[in-house]
Amino acid sequence: MILFSNVSMTYDNGVKALENVNFFIDKGEFVFLVGSSAAGKSTIIKLMMRELTPTDGTIIINETNTSVLTHKQIPYFRRKIGVVFQDFRLLPNKNAYDNVAYAMEIVGASRKEIRKNVPNVLSLVGLTAKAKMFPSELSGGEQQRVALARAIVNNPSVLIADEPTGNLDPETTMEIMQILDDINKRGTTVVMATHAEKIVDMMQRRVIEVDHGLIARDEKKGGYSYVD
Repeated sequence: MILFSNVSMTYDNGVKALENVNFFIDKGEFVFLVGSSAAGKSTIIKLMMRELTPTDGTIIINETNTSVLTHKQIPYFRRKIGVVFQDFRLLPNKNAYDNVAYAMEIVGASRKEIRKNVPNVLSLVGLTAKAKMFPSELSGGEQQRVALARAIVNNPSVLIADEPTGNLDPETTMEIMQILDDINKRGTTVVMATHAEKIVDMMQRRVIEVDHGLIARDEKKGGYSYVD
């Protein structure tokens, strides 16, 4: 599903962000990506999204070698990857329904598909009653729910969540984590970058820790290590 094999990344300014990173995330896993600021988490996420290509090594996602994708192929590759950010990134002039529908429109979905799928995912994230409300009328937690619905409406095989609870209060954070857990139980692979140790401890899922561009820890619940 997601393979990083001997991946290194050095930016144009000479900063070495990753060095010889190796891990495999299987279909249907829920994995936390943790580490301090500038540890390399953001670089890994950008590589997964094909915003960057590695300096060395191989990245394979959904059986696709991301390094050989052409510029025209990248948008099609990203259709199977949902992304949620800390700052929501909703379109302010569109209501909740239309924000989610827009994600389907840009991939060429039919009106029939949109009318079927958008209400389904809004129901999944508990926003059926607020479908016609604009982002400015929603709380931060509700905006993040819209962002989650938008990320999964095209049925991605992988959902990348980059600090999705960073701006939320503890109660709302737990609600978002429950939704992510539900999405994962439906078969979507979830990779979540976070600084929130309490969430990681509570969820008891696999943890990959990055430290100064190296994989410092890779373990599942119970402490089964994947690092030699």
